[in-house]
Amino acid sequence: MKIIFFGARDYDHLYFDPLAADPEYGCTIKFLTANLDADTAPLARGGDAVCAFVNSDCSAPVLEALSAAGIRLLLMRCAGYNNVDLPAAARLGITVLRVPGYSPEAVAEHAMALAQAANRRICKAYIKVRNNNFALDGLLGHNLYGACAGIVGTGRIGAAMARICHGYGMTVLACDQFQNPALEGIARYVELPELLRAADLVSLHCPLTAETRHLLNAGTLALMRDHAILVNTSRGALIDTDALIDALRHRKFAGVGLDVYEDEDGQVFEDFSNDVLCNQVVPVLLSFPNVVITSHQAFFTRTALQSIAITTMENARAFDRGEPLANEVRA
Repeated sequence: MKIIFFGARDYDHLYFDPLAADPEYGCTIKFLTANLDADTAPLARGGDAVCAFVNSDCSAPVLEALSAAGIRLLLMRCAGYNNVDLPAAARLGITVLRVPGYSPEAVAEHAMALAQAANRRICKAYIKVRNNNFALDGLLGHNLYGACAGIVGTGRIGAAMARICHGYGMTVLACDQFQNPALEGIARYVELPELLRAADLVSLHCPLTAETRHLLNAGTLALMRDHAILVNTSRGALIDTDALIDALRHRKFAGVGLDVYEDEDGQVFEDFSNDVLCNQVVPVLLSFPNVVITSHQAFFTRTALQSIAITTMENARAFDRGEPLANEVRA
């Protein structure tokens, strides 16, 4: 099987090259630095499968171009697939496989890092000390010990975050359509309004669907405590950005930590340090002293990258051999 790998970075080679050289997988990989979109999709011609990421364009027109190029398999090297037009993939006979559980702890640990960075003003404190300013003004935070954590979405990542919060000595509330039995004795399940009213830390870990888009909007944000910390390491569109900005302007939140945000696709993983940033979301959000933003890096650990590579290659091998596809996603 020949895999056309879009959006390749140096760190991808570290983990995929050794596996591609292993005859057990029976795969060759052609690495392209260009990301997958309507213009680059024809570059997949000559391949059997395409490997894409969270910032790839997997809309119907792109999938149609891939199908015309002879692609039968779309390998998503990530857990999310909200950027894939699944009905179009089914219509075109393209199988979609993903990596559902590469390293839940990687994302959960980053979520807590964001919570603490926002809470204790770590970024601001670092800059002050670099400027020889050792005054503590503007750095006052809150204890998390004894506070209440609200985990929205308790799959693998949400459950990992719940365990971290429990370890901090926090009371943990959870909200999910399905209760995770692994959290018995750690978290108590409640409805979303109760969670938002009670939690001092709200961390989002649910997938982006039609039902969860703008889960946090003007109405639900208003339910939250004014001193609460809000963290999102899942998908940007879970939060209505305009409503979040309005809440921040009204001095809502002790802190906000975002690894994802709406309309990030055009700039995520890219370097604009010598360019003008056209997207206004990040500059506006960073104008607030209690907001910390990272660039969709919660997954970015050595453990997670290795797991992503192994599962992606195992997905490809299973498809090529006609074996059961445990990680297939369908419309």
